[in-house]
Amino acid sequence: METTSRVGAQGAGTADASAADAAAQDAPGAPADRRAIDGYLQASFPWYGLDEAYTGPRWLMQVGTAADGTVEHGSTGHGEEPTLRSERADPHAAKQRFAVVVTVASRPGRRSADGTGVLEATSVSSAAWLAGSGLLSCTWPAQMERALRQDWLDQQTALAWELADHLDDPAWSTLSLPVDGVPTDFRYRESEYGWVLAGSAMDERGDGGGGAGTGGGVHIGAYGRGMSAYGMGFSVIKDITAYRG
Repeated sequence: METTSRVGAQGAGTADASAADAAAQDAPGAPADRRAIDGYLQASFPWYGLDEAYTGPRWLMQVGTAADGTVEHGSTGHGEEPTLRSERADPHAAKQRFAVVVTVASRPGRRSADGTGVLEATSVSSAAWLAGSGLLSCTWPAQMERALRQDWLDQQTALAWELADHLDDPAWSTLSLPVDGVPTDFRYRESEYGWVLAGSAMDERGDGGGGAGTGGGVHIGAYGRGMSAYGMGFSVIKDITAYRG
């Protein structure tokens, strides 16, 4: 899944190489253009968030695009916007309550935009990886020396990828949650940093929720801390502009 995780940024990269860094760049306090809504509106698939049972704050995070500018995935936040800056220890950070929903377009294996390679099909593992790396970007160990933090992130990111690639392992359990009111099985795991889950949903309406519809499905990932995943529900975001606050 070759993407550049950005809104209005330039350059190209891979989702598995840059997801955590991109999440940090689009943290609260980042330039407004990085959190612009344009990328969300350009998506050809529906965006998902927590359903109407959740009545707290909602906010935009980022989209990820392919080398040709096609929107491939993105995240929406719920609760308190987490403190992602590693430069300072925030005693309040451990108490923050948030849940982030990651929507990944369902894509088959395909040629890259420049025709020089083949992009892997997206899957539940793609959503699990993006959710896992997103959680890591919010959980810098405050007591760790700054010089060691990148090594920690690299190590934990590699572990997150390995876990996402083996969703049938005992590290994951099954959690059934409603998606547009339909019970859906997710793969779920908890750690000292928070929780991560991933599953799939079909968009029968062919409505992109902000862009031209494809009639296909999406993969849904989520991560959070301080808010229990049990009892959550997901639904298509009818008006993504409402997440601008």
